[in-house]
Amino acid sequence: MKFIDKFWRVQRRIEDRFRMIGKGKYSRILKMARKPTREEYKKVITITGLGMILIGALGFTIYIILSIIIKIP
Repeated sequence: MKFIDKFWRVQRRIEDRFRMIGKGKYSRILKMARKPTREEYKKVITITGLGMILIGALGFTIYIILSIIIKIP
């Protein structure tokens, strides 16, 4: 019976945490959240992709400059 009691205690804790999701300090944000439109999604993907390319290009440029100065093989 001990194992079953421990199991039910853990199950109740998990359920209590999930019940509090919409009632905490983030409840207003969760209530206002909505699924993005196709247009918004495309903009987010484009901006994120450009940011990744820009950061990668910057890192590669720094690597090339340092390899010329320090002679990294």
